[in-house]
Amino acid sequence: MGFVKEFKEFAFKGNVLDLAVAVIIGGAFGKIVSSLVEDVITPLLLNPALKAAGAENISKLSWNGVTYGNFLSAVISFLCIAMVLFWLVKGASKVIKKDEAPAAPAGPTEDQKLLMEIRDLLKNKNNI
Repeated sequence: MGFVKEFKEFAFKGNVLDLAVAVIIGGAFGKIVSSLVEDVITPLLLNPALKAAGAENISKLSWNGVTYGNFLSAVISFLCIAMVLFWLVKGASKVIKKDEAPAAPAGPTEDQKLLMEIRDLLKNKNNI
């Protein structure tokens, strides 16, 4: 099999395409969450702290010469993304559980049927 054919089979499998779409959407979602955290949540939560620290924005927050504002923003972003992913996984698992129908028990195979017949014949022979 040629390299191009193998690569085409690999690259166009459903899982690879799904993963590529998920990564792109995840990147866009990360930008939205970053904006939400930096532009909405952080100012609401930290405006009093910023004023008390004498900083005009979160990137200028520091303590003993260590700037921690960007780290704090990243932690808040992580918590927001983790919460949304938790809700998505929880919702998806509920949908999957509802869609799953209990599997019907499989009947005996041909080999098992033959073995049962042999067993029954031997029981009848021993009982005679």
